[in-house]
Amino acid sequence: MKRTSLAVALAAALAVPVVAVAAEQYPAKPIRLIAPSSPGSGVDIVARFLGQKLSDNMKQQVVVDNRAGAGANLGAEIAVHAPRDGYTLFVGTPAHTINPALYTRLNYDILKDFAPITLLTTGQYVLAVHPALAAKSVADLTAMARAKPGQLNYASAGNGNATHLAGELYKSLAKIDIVHVPYKGTGPALTDLIGGQVQFMFPNLTAAMPQMKSGKLRALAVTGVQRSQTVPDLPTMQEAGVPGYSVTSWYALFAPGGTPGDILKRLNAETVKAMSAPDMKDRLAGEGAEPSTGTPAQLTAFLKEEIAKWGKVIKAAGIKAE
Repeated sequence: MKRTSLAVALAAALAVPVVAVAAEQYPAKPIRLIAPSSPGSGVDIVARFLGQKLSDNMKQQVVVDNRAGAGANLGAEIAVHAPRDGYTLFVGTPAHTINPALYTRLNYDILKDFAPITLLTTGQYVLAVHPALAAKSVADLTAMARAKPGQLNYASAGNGNATHLAGELYKSLAKIDIVHVPYKGTGPALTDLIGGQVQFMFPNLTAAMPQMKSGKLRALAVTGVQRSQTVPDLPTMQEAGVPGYSVTSWYALFAPGGTPGDILKRLNAETVKAMSAPDMKDRLAGEGAEPSTGTPAQLTAFLKEEIAKWGKVIKAAGIKAE
């Protein structure tokens, strides 16, 4: 018994320096950053901005890996089964606080199976219409929808996605009958909106900014309680005549649960530094997002609030995953 105990103690003692050395040398190889959406989406844009900044600061390549599908669950499932060594990271989105109420069964738990690192950005969605649509304001669109019940359709990045719930909230509060057209990601949905196959959408402001600037889309309002600093001339949905309307966007950084604490601490510090850089702030502002970093504990508290909020909305609307 004594020999066994001594052997266990010796093994434990020897293991400590190994972990410490690994953390000190981190990162010693490229890091994979999983973005659970298609190229061109808001999460893809933010992931690439962050990846480039981390690559520069940490002197190691960060490769963005787009894994769209299954309502953003595919990317999460890939990330949760990755080695817990800090070389696979994951960008979480509002979908990951919506999905617990939307799906009867998930193969991961965003609170239990992931190690939170930090919130990355907060932003807004925007009500954007095809330029050919006669509506020049939210009031115009609402009036048009009431005059043609069931004839106007809006795109989303997928059933139960935040862009879907944004439309359902508008439908409920404005008391209109509009048709939901789900797509497999923001990119395909925006492509069809620009092409005129659908009339409007509530895309993330980050993803919609290039099309808004080029005139391919006409923005009518932002979805937050306050106006966006990026597009201050756009009214909020509440200002535009939809009382009680509020939907916000965010992205956060995670690692698989069980990743060494020293590595998580390093990643938090490096990410906060990257997101706080003046050039990063300027780049994000141009895309309609704002840096919003913090501690892992703050991110966990935020996630719990979001899960509770969306759970109530989904239950009231009777929305189910397809």
